[in-house]
Amino acid sequence: MKKSIRALATLLLAATAYSQSAFAVVYNLPAANSRLIGENIEITVPQDSKLPLEAFAAQYQMGLSNMLEANPGVDVYLPKAGSKLIVPQQLILPDAPREGVVINSAEMRLYYYPKGGKTVVVLPVGVGELGKDTPVNWTTTVQSKKDGPTWTPTKKMHEDAAAAGSPLPPIFPAGPDNPMGLYALYIGRLYAIHGTNANFGIGLRVSHGCVRLRADDIKWLFDNVPVGTRVQFIDQPVKASVEPDGTRYIEVHNPLSQTEEQFNSREPVPLTLTAAVNKVVGDASVDSASLEAALKARTGMPTKVNGASGNGYAAPIPVQENNSAQPTEQPTTPVTPQGANVGGEAAPAATVDGQPAPATVDGQATGEGATDAPQAPAAGDNGFVVPAQPGPVYDKTTKPAAKAAAPAPL
Repeated sequence: MKKSIRALATLLLAATAYSQSAFAVVYNLPAANSRLIGENIEITVPQDSKLPLEAFAAQYQMGLSNMLEANPGVDVYLPKAGSKLIVPQQLILPDAPREGVVINSAEMRLYYYPKGGKTVVVLPVGVGELGKDTPVNWTTTVQSKKDGPTWTPTKKMHEDAAAAGSPLPPIFPAGPDNPMGLYALYIGRLYAIHGTNANFGIGLRVSHGCVRLRADDIKWLFDNVPVGTRVQFIDQPVKASVEPDGTRYIEVHNPLSQTEEQFNSREPVPLTLTAAVNKVVGDASVDSASLEAALKARTGMPTKVNGASGNGYAAPIPVQENNSAQPTEQPTTPVTPQGANVGGEAAPAATVDGQPAPATVDGQATGEGATDAPQAPAAGDNGFVVPAQPGPVYDKTTKPAAKAAAPAPL
Protein backbone atom coordinates (compact mmCIF):
# COMPACT_ATOMS: atom_id res chain seq x y z
CA MET A 1 0.00 0.00 0.00
CA LYS A 2 2.80 2.44 0.94
CA LYS A 3 4.55 1.81 -2.38
CA SER A 4 1.37 2.46 -4.36
CA ILE A 5 0.70 5.68 -2.46
CA ARG A 6 4.27 6.86 -3.07
CA ALA A 7 3.98 5.94 -6.75
CA LEU A 8 0.81 8.01 -7.05
CA ALA A 9 2.43 10.92 -5.22
CA THR A 10 5.44 10.68 -7.52
CA LEU A 11 3.25 10.83 -10.62
CA LEU A 12 1.36 13.82 -9.27
CA LEU A 13 4.58 15.62 -8.41
CA ALA A 14 6.13 14.95 -11.80
CA ALA A 15 2.97 16.13 -13.51
CA THR A 16 2.78 19.40 -11.60
CA ALA A 17 6.35 20.35 -10.80
CA TYR A 18 7.01 22.12 -14.09
CA SER A 19 3.74 24.01 -13.99
CA GLN A 20 3.26 26.98 -11.74
CA SER A 21 0.92 25.05 -9.46
CA ALA A 22 0.78 25.46 -5.70
CA PHE A 23 2.22 22.00 -5.16
CA ALA A 24 5.77 23.25 -5.08
CA VAL A 25 5.30 25.58 -2.12
CA VAL A 26 2.24 24.38 -0.23
CA TYR A 27 2.76 21.23 1.81
CA ASN A 28 0.26 19.22 3.82
CA LEU A 29 1.30 19.26 7.45
CA PRO A 30 2.57 15.91 8.74
CA ALA A 31 1.45 14.40 12.03
CA ALA A 32 2.64 16.09 15.21
CA ASN A 33 5.34 13.41 15.63
CA SER A 34 6.70 13.98 12.12
CA ARG A 35 8.54 16.92 10.54
CA LEU A 36 9.58 15.59 7.11
CA ILE A 37 7.68 17.06 4.15
CA GLY A 38 7.96 17.09 0.36
CA GLU A 39 10.13 15.38 -2.24
CA ASN A 40 13.26 16.45 -4.08
CA ILE A 41 12.98 16.69 -7.85
CA GLU A 42 15.54 16.62 -10.64
CA ILE A 43 15.41 18.76 -13.74
CA THR A 44 17.54 18.89 -16.89
CA VAL A 45 18.97 22.19 -18.07
CA PRO A 46 17.73 22.62 -21.67
CA GLN A 47 20.32 22.20 -24.40
CA ASP A 48 19.83 25.76 -25.65
CA SER A 49 19.65 27.36 -22.20
CA LYS A 50 21.60 30.53 -21.56
CA LEU A 51 19.93 31.23 -18.23
CA PRO A 52 21.67 31.75 -14.88
CA LEU A 53 20.89 29.56 -11.88
CA GLU A 54 18.70 32.34 -10.48
CA ALA A 55 16.12 31.75 -13.22
CA PHE A 56 15.75 28.07 -12.31
CA ALA A 57 15.69 28.91 -8.60
CA ALA A 58 12.80 31.32 -9.17
CA GLN A 59 10.96 28.89 -11.43
CA TYR A 60 10.93 26.24 -8.71
CA GLN A 61 10.35 28.56 -5.76
CA MET A 62 13.87 28.28 -4.37
CA GLY A 63 16.40 30.77 -3.11
CA LEU A 64 19.77 30.86 -4.82
CA SER A 65 21.50 29.45 -1.73
CA ASN A 66 19.13 26.46 -1.70
CA MET A 67 20.11 25.55 -5.26
CA LEU A 68 23.83 26.08 -4.64
CA GLU A 69 23.83 23.84 -1.57
CA ALA A 70 22.01 21.04 -3.37
CA ASN A 71 24.16 21.35 -6.51
CA PRO A 72 27.78 21.93 -5.45
CA GLY A 73 30.02 23.05 -8.29
CA VAL A 74 27.20 24.32 -10.50
CA ASP A 75 28.02 27.41 -12.55
CA VAL A 76 25.87 30.09 -10.95
CA TYR A 77 25.97 32.28 -14.07
CA LEU A 78 25.40 29.60 -16.70
CA PRO A 79 24.51 26.04 -15.59
CA LYS A 80 25.80 23.59 -18.18
CA ALA A 81 23.27 22.73 -20.87
CA GLY A 82 22.06 19.15 -20.54
CA SER A 83 23.23 18.87 -16.94
CA LYS A 84 21.00 17.76 -14.07
CA LEU A 85 19.91 20.05 -11.25
CA ILE A 86 18.40 18.89 -7.98
CA VAL A 87 15.59 21.09 -6.70
CA PRO A 88 15.56 20.58 -2.90
CA GLN A 89 11.84 20.57 -2.18
CA GLN A 90 12.05 18.01 0.62
CA LEU A 91 12.39 19.75 3.98
CA ILE A 92 12.42 19.23 7.72
CA LEU A 93 10.08 21.66 9.45
CA PRO A 94 11.93 24.02 11.80
CA ASP A 95 12.05 23.33 15.53
CA ALA A 96 9.41 25.97 16.27
CA PRO A 97 5.66 26.15 16.89
CA ARG A 98 3.55 25.48 13.81
CA GLU A 99 1.91 28.85 14.08
CA GLY A 100 1.91 32.03 12.05
CA VAL A 101 5.13 32.96 10.26
CA VAL A 102 8.50 31.36 11.03
CA ILE A 103 11.59 32.83 9.34
CA ASN A 104 14.73 30.70 9.43
CA SER A 105 17.59 32.97 8.36
CA ALA A 106 20.11 30.13 8.05
CA GLU A 107 18.15 28.36 5.32
CA MET A 108 16.66 31.60 3.95
CA ARG A 109 13.11 30.30 4.02
CA LEU A 110 9.84 31.62 5.39
CA TYR A 111 7.23 29.19 6.69
CA TYR A 112 3.60 30.28 7.00
CA TYR A 113 1.10 28.14 8.90
CA PRO A 114 -2.41 29.43 8.08
CA LYS A 115 -4.57 29.63 11.20
CA GLY A 116 -6.90 26.64 11.48
CA GLY A 117 -5.40 25.01 8.38
CA LYS A 118 -3.50 21.79 7.75
CA THR A 119 -0.88 23.15 5.38
CA VAL A 120 2.36 25.09 5.48
CA VAL A 121 3.44 27.56 2.78
CA VAL A 122 7.21 27.70 2.25
CA LEU A 123 8.77 30.67 0.47
CA PRO A 124 12.42 31.65 -0.15
CA VAL A 125 13.68 34.95 1.24
CA GLY A 126 16.64 37.29 1.23
CA VAL A 127 18.05 38.33 4.63
CA GLY A 128 20.39 40.86 6.22
CA GLU A 129 24.06 41.11 5.37
CA LEU A 130 26.82 40.77 7.95
CA GLY A 131 26.57 43.56 10.49
CA LYS A 132 22.99 44.31 9.44
CA ASP A 133 21.60 40.91 10.30
CA THR A 134 17.98 39.91 10.25
CA PRO A 135 16.84 39.38 13.87
CA VAL A 136 17.01 35.92 15.42
CA ASN A 137 15.53 34.45 18.59
CA TRP A 138 12.75 37.01 18.43
CA THR A 139 8.98 36.58 18.46
CA THR A 140 6.69 39.44 17.50
CA THR A 141 3.66 40.08 15.29
CA VAL A 142 2.66 41.69 12.02
CA GLN A 143 1.93 45.22 13.21
CA SER A 144 0.56 46.63 9.97
CA LYS A 145 0.51 46.14 6.21
CA LYS A 146 1.02 48.60 3.38
CA ASP A 147 0.01 48.39 -0.27
CA GLY A 148 2.49 50.69 -1.99
CA PRO A 149 5.04 51.44 0.73
CA THR A 150 7.39 54.42 0.50
CA TRP A 151 10.99 54.29 1.66
CA THR A 152 13.07 56.93 3.40
CA PRO A 153 16.78 55.97 3.46
CA THR A 154 18.62 56.61 6.73
CA LYS A 155 21.53 59.02 7.08
CA LYS A 156 23.95 56.09 7.16
CA MET A 157 22.43 54.66 3.98
CA HIS A 158 22.87 58.02 2.25
CA GLU A 159 26.51 58.16 3.36
CA ASP A 160 27.24 54.61 2.18
CA ALA A 161 25.53 55.16 -1.15
CA ALA A 162 27.30 58.46 -1.75
CA ALA A 163 30.66 56.83 -0.95
CA ALA A 164 29.88 54.14 -3.52
CA GLY A 165 29.09 56.78 -6.13
CA SER A 166 25.34 56.10 -6.17
CA PRO A 167 23.66 58.88 -4.20
CA LEU A 168 20.08 58.26 -3.12
CA PRO A 169 17.07 60.56 -3.30
CA PRO A 170 15.61 61.74 0.03
CA ILE A 171 12.59 59.46 -0.35
CA PHE A 172 11.43 56.76 -2.72
CA PRO A 173 7.73 57.11 -3.55
CA ALA A 174 5.46 54.10 -3.88
CA GLY A 175 5.67 52.32 -7.19
CA PRO A 176 7.61 49.74 -9.20
CA ASP A 177 10.94 51.54 -8.72
CA ASN A 178 10.71 51.45 -4.93
CA PRO A 179 13.35 49.13 -3.40
CA MET A 180 10.66 47.85 -1.00
CA GLY A 181 8.60 46.59 -3.89
CA LEU A 182 4.85 46.99 -3.97
CA TYR A 183 3.84 45.46 -0.63
CA ALA A 184 5.15 45.40 2.92
CA LEU A 185 4.24 43.71 6.19
CA TYR A 186 5.71 45.70 9.08
CA ILE A 187 7.11 43.51 11.86
CA GLY A 188 7.33 44.86 15.37
CA ARG A 189 8.30 48.53 15.16
CA LEU A 190 11.51 48.27 13.19
CA TYR A 191 11.54 45.65 10.46
CA ALA A 192 9.48 44.57 7.49
CA ILE A 193 8.77 41.64 5.23
CA HIS A 194 8.62 43.24 1.82
CA GLY A 195 9.14 42.89 -1.92
CA THR A 196 11.89 44.21 -4.16
CA ASN A 197 12.27 46.14 -7.39
CA ALA A 198 14.95 43.79 -8.73
CA ASN A 199 15.02 40.17 -9.85
CA PHE A 200 17.71 39.11 -7.44
CA GLY A 201 18.39 38.99 -3.74
CA ILE A 202 16.36 35.90 -2.85
CA GLY A 203 18.59 33.43 -1.09
CA LEU A 204 21.22 36.14 -0.62
CA ARG A 205 22.52 38.19 2.30
CA VAL A 206 21.92 41.63 0.90
CA SER A 207 19.43 43.57 3.03
CA HIS A 208 19.82 45.91 5.99
CA GLY A 209 17.96 43.45 8.18
CA CYS A 210 14.56 43.15 6.58
CA VAL A 211 13.16 40.04 4.91
CA ARG A 212 12.82 40.23 1.15
CA LEU A 213 10.60 38.17 -1.19
CA ARG A 214 9.89 37.94 -4.89
CA ALA A 215 7.02 40.04 -6.20
CA ASP A 216 4.32 37.37 -6.41
CA ASP A 217 5.27 35.89 -3.05
CA ILE A 218 4.98 39.15 -1.10
CA LYS A 219 1.70 39.90 -2.87
CA TRP A 220 0.36 36.52 -1.74
CA LEU A 221 1.51 37.07 1.83
CA PHE A 222 0.02 40.56 1.84
CA ASP A 223 -3.33 39.18 0.73
CA ASN A 224 -3.37 36.19 3.10
CA VAL A 225 -1.46 37.02 6.30
CA PRO A 226 -3.62 39.11 8.65
CA VAL A 227 -2.36 41.87 10.92
CA GLY A 228 -1.66 40.39 14.35
CA THR A 229 -0.17 37.17 12.98
CA ARG A 230 2.60 35.72 15.14
CA VAL A 231 6.09 36.03 13.60
CA GLN A 232 9.09 34.10 14.92
CA PHE A 233 12.66 34.70 13.76
CA ILE A 234 15.06 31.79 14.20
CA ASP A 235 18.53 30.74 13.03
CA GLN A 236 18.67 26.95 12.61
CA PRO A 237 21.33 25.86 10.09
CA VAL A 238 20.94 22.26 11.32
CA LYS A 239 17.54 20.62 11.68
CA ALA A 240 16.87 17.00 12.63
CA SER A 241 13.88 14.71 12.95
CA VAL A 242 12.90 11.25 14.12
CA GLU A 243 10.06 10.05 11.91
CA PRO A 244 7.28 7.71 13.11
CA ASP A 245 8.98 4.69 11.50
CA GLY A 246 12.17 5.38 13.47
CA THR A 247 14.11 6.87 10.56
CA ARG A 248 16.38 9.72 11.63
CA TYR A 249 17.12 12.63 9.34
CA ILE A 250 19.42 15.62 9.52
CA GLU A 251 19.26 18.70 7.26
CA VAL A 252 22.42 20.81 7.21
CA HIS A 253 22.78 24.31 5.76
CA ASN A 254 25.81 26.55 5.70
CA PRO A 255 25.58 28.78 8.80
CA LEU A 256 25.63 32.52 8.29
CA SER A 257 29.01 34.03 9.14
CA GLN A 258 28.91 35.94 12.41
CA THR A 259 32.28 37.70 12.43
CA GLU A 260 34.57 39.48 9.99
CA GLU A 261 37.07 36.65 10.43
CA GLN A 262 34.50 34.06 9.35
CA PHE A 263 33.30 36.42 6.66
CA ASN A 264 36.74 36.66 5.05
CA SER A 265 37.82 33.08 5.61
CA ARG A 266 37.71 30.38 2.95
CA GLU A 267 37.02 27.82 5.63
CA PRO A 268 33.41 26.73 6.22
CA VAL A 269 31.68 28.39 9.14
CA PRO A 270 31.77 25.94 12.08
CA LEU A 271 28.58 24.07 12.92
CA THR A 272 27.06 23.99 16.38
CA LEU A 273 24.56 21.23 17.13
CA THR A 274 21.75 22.17 19.48
CA ALA A 275 20.55 19.92 22.26
CA ALA A 276 17.48 19.05 20.18
CA VAL A 277 19.63 17.98 17.21
CA ASN A 278 22.04 16.05 19.44
CA LYS A 279 19.11 14.16 20.90
CA VAL A 280 18.19 12.94 17.40
CA VAL A 281 21.66 12.10 16.11
CA GLY A 282 23.02 10.79 19.41
CA ASP A 283 20.95 7.62 19.22
CA ALA A 284 22.79 4.29 18.99
CA SER A 285 21.11 3.56 15.65
CA VAL A 286 22.82 6.50 13.93
CA ASP A 287 25.67 5.61 11.61
CA SER A 288 28.59 7.90 12.50
CA ALA A 289 30.01 7.88 8.97
CA SER A 290 26.65 8.93 7.48
CA LEU A 291 26.30 11.68 10.07
CA GLU A 292 29.82 12.96 9.46
CA ALA A 293 29.26 12.95 5.70
CA ALA A 294 26.02 14.94 6.07
CA LEU A 295 27.68 17.51 8.32
CA LYS A 296 30.49 17.91 5.83
CA ALA A 297 28.40 18.02 2.64
CA ARG A 298 25.86 20.59 3.90
CA THR A 299 23.47 19.89 1.02
CA GLY A 300 20.50 21.60 2.66
CA MET A 301 18.48 18.42 2.07
CA PRO A 302 17.17 15.97 4.68
CA THR A 303 19.66 13.10 4.89
CA LYS A 304 18.99 9.73 6.46
CA VAL A 305 21.61 8.86 9.08
CA ASN A 306 20.42 5.53 10.47
CA GLY A 307 19.33 2.14 9.16
CA ALA A 308 21.10 -0.68 7.39
CA SER A 309 20.57 0.77 3.92
CA GLY A 310 19.37 3.80 2.06
CA ASN A 311 21.63 6.28 3.84
CA GLY A 312 21.79 9.70 2.24
CA TYR A 313 19.21 12.14 0.92
CA ALA A 314 16.18 10.84 -0.94
CA ALA A 315 16.69 10.16 -4.65
CA PRO A 316 15.14 13.07 -6.55
CA ILE A 317 12.18 12.46 -8.82
CA PRO A 318 13.07 13.21 -12.47
CA VAL A 319 10.84 15.80 -14.11
CA GLN A 320 10.48 15.96 -17.88
CA GLU A 321 11.13 19.22 -19.65
CA ASN A 322 8.12 21.34 -20.46
CA ASN A 323 9.01 24.20 -22.74
CA SER A 324 5.90 26.19 -21.87
CA ALA A 325 7.03 26.36 -18.26
CA GLN A 326 10.68 27.16 -18.88
CA PRO A 327 11.95 30.46 -17.50
CA THR A 328 12.87 32.78 -20.35
CA GLU A 329 14.14 35.91 -18.64
CA GLN A 330 17.85 36.30 -17.99
CA PRO A 331 17.94 38.20 -14.69
CA THR A 332 21.14 39.98 -13.84
CA THR A 333 22.16 38.47 -10.55
CA PRO A 334 25.26 39.85 -8.87
CA VAL A 335 26.48 36.75 -7.04
CA THR A 336 29.06 36.85 -4.27
CA PRO A 337 30.09 34.09 -1.90
CA GLN A 338 28.41 36.10 0.83
CA GLY A 339 25.16 36.31 -1.04
CA ALA A 340 25.21 32.63 -1.79
CA ASN A 341 25.84 31.88 1.89
CA VAL A 342 28.60 29.46 0.99
CA GLY A 343 32.00 29.50 2.70
CA GLY A 344 34.51 32.20 1.80
CA GLU A 345 32.14 35.14 1.91
CA ALA A 346 33.13 38.48 0.44
CA ALA A 347 31.55 41.83 1.13
CA PRO A 348 29.34 43.18 -1.64
CA ALA A 349 29.34 46.74 -2.82
CA ALA A 350 27.50 49.21 -0.64
CA THR A 351 23.89 48.18 -0.56
CA VAL A 352 20.59 49.71 0.32
CA ASP A 353 17.59 47.84 1.53
CA GLY A 354 13.92 48.47 1.34
CA GLN A 355 13.86 48.39 5.12
CA PRO A 356 11.86 51.06 6.87
CA ALA A 357 14.48 52.41 9.27
CA PRO A 358 14.85 55.41 11.62
CA ALA A 359 13.06 58.54 10.42
CA THR A 360 9.68 57.34 9.19
CA VAL A 361 8.08 55.19 6.54
CA ASP A 362 4.51 56.22 5.92
CA GLY A 363 4.48 57.86 9.31
CA GLN A 364 5.68 54.76 11.16
CA ALA A 365 8.74 55.00 13.39
CA THR A 366 11.27 52.54 12.06
CA GLY A 367 14.89 51.54 12.50
CA GLU A 368 17.35 48.69 12.95
CA GLY A 369 18.40 46.52 15.80
CA ALA A 370 15.81 47.27 18.50
CA THR A 371 13.81 44.63 20.27
CA ASP A 372 10.14 44.14 20.79
CA ALA A 373 8.36 42.20 23.50
CA PRO A 374 6.55 39.06 22.31
CA GLN A 375 2.92 39.73 21.63
CA ALA A 376 -0.02 37.40 21.27
CA PRO A 377 -1.37 37.30 17.72
CA ALA A 378 -4.72 38.87 17.17
CA ALA A 379 -7.57 36.79 15.83
CA GLY A 380 -7.35 36.69 12.06
CA ASP A 381 -9.17 35.34 9.06
CA ASN A 382 -9.42 31.55 9.21
CA GLY A 383 -9.80 31.33 5.45
CA PHE A 384 -6.84 30.14 3.44
CA VAL A 385 -6.42 30.70 -0.27
CA VAL A 386 -3.95 28.32 -1.90
CA PRO A 387 -1.71 30.37 -4.21
CA ALA A 388 -2.51 29.61 -7.82
CA GLN A 389 0.91 30.83 -8.90
CA PRO A 390 3.32 30.77 -5.97
CA GLY A 391 6.30 32.16 -7.81
CA PRO A 392 7.03 34.33 -10.82
CA VAL A 393 7.45 32.89 -14.30
CA TYR A 394 10.36 34.71 -15.82
CA ASP A 395 9.25 35.96 -19.20
CA LYS A 396 9.55 39.09 -21.25
CA THR A 397 6.51 40.65 -19.63
CA THR A 398 8.23 40.70 -16.24
CA LYS A 399 11.67 41.71 -17.44
CA PRO A 400 12.59 45.22 -16.29
CA ALA A 401 13.56 47.77 -18.91
CA ALA A 402 17.27 47.68 -19.68
CA LYS A 403 17.70 51.32 -18.75
CA ALA A 404 15.74 51.13 -15.52
CA ALA A 405 18.45 51.21 -12.87
CA ALA A 406 17.81 50.25 -9.28
CA PRO A 407 19.07 52.83 -6.80
CA ALA A 408 21.62 50.32 -5.53
CA PRO A 409 21.97 46.53 -5.23
CA LEU A 410 19.42 45.13 -2.82
